[in-house]
Amino acid sequence: MTNNMVDYKELLGRRTAYAGEVIEKYLPAEEGFLTELVSAMNYSVLVGGKRLRPMFIDSVYRLMGGTDERREPFMAAMEYLHTYSLVHDDMPAIDNDELRRGKPTTHKKYGEACALLAGDGLLHWSTQTALKGFSYVSDATGRDNMIAAMTIFAEKSGPYGMLGGQSVDVLFTGKHPEKDRLDYIYRLKTCALIEASMMMGAALAGADKKCVEQFEIIGRNVGMAFQIQDDILDCVGDAALLGKPLNSDEKNGKTTYATLFGIDTAKKEVERLSDEAEQLLGDIPVADETERGFLQWLIDSLVRRSY
Repeated sequence: MTNNMVDYKELLGRRTAYAGEVIEKYLPAEEGFLTELVSAMNYSVLVGGKRLRPMFIDSVYRLMGGTDERREPFMAAMEYLHTYSLVHDDMPAIDNDELRRGKPTTHKKYGEACALLAGDGLLHWSTQTALKGFSYVSDATGRDNMIAAMTIFAEKSGPYGMLGGQSVDVLFTGKHPEKDRLDYIYRLKTCALIEASMMMGAALAGADKKCVEQFEIIGRNVGMAFQIQDDILDCVGDAALLGKPLNSDEKNGKTTYATLFGIDTAKKEVERLSDEAEQLLGDIPVADETERGFLQWLIDSLVRRSY
């Protein structure tokens, strides 16, 4: 409970549930000859997760004064896009993981061919879903905001965004990259979609270019802190809570902040990055101070999580 009597933990529960409802709302139907493919797609999405990226879209949209449901297709689309990357990441050609959030990975449950196609399906379905946001606007300004959000969505997910970071990560596995390359991998592979989520929420609410760029920086700091904390937990976390075995990065020959600099230095970097993100967020003029408090609390709780 905070000083202004807002129970952020309870609010997080409601927001997570809301994000889950939105994500389920736009899932494709499992029917006909496509039943197996769509079943694998939906399984991959519904296996669980923090729904972090959709919540960032939702929270920033509210923060900047957005009130209607135009952000919902983008919330669902972002989760589908993120899930596609996890499905492919788990496959034998990359990380060869058998568990994701405590349940069999998609390729273990449906086979490699179906999992590959399910990941592709989620990638395309994410774009189809995001485009449904245009049905919520009828004026030129609203359409311009939609186009801005779609542009961010496309740029942050492709070769100069999440996919590019994933490719560098895979190509340099086992080669002990220096800090600059590791930063590059993290900035694209993890940060890009968190940056995109915050930027899209702001763009959909009609924020100006400078404000959208500020959220890009905030998202980058949050993404870096989140990934480094993930590195730490891979070394010293609780496997039962994490839903996957410990030391999976070491098993796959990956260098991380925790292995390159040590746990203590990695923890200090998490602290620095998260504090900077919260300070930057505090400087932005917003429409809802309660929402600002929630978002700052959410950032703090995520980067200091134990699972």
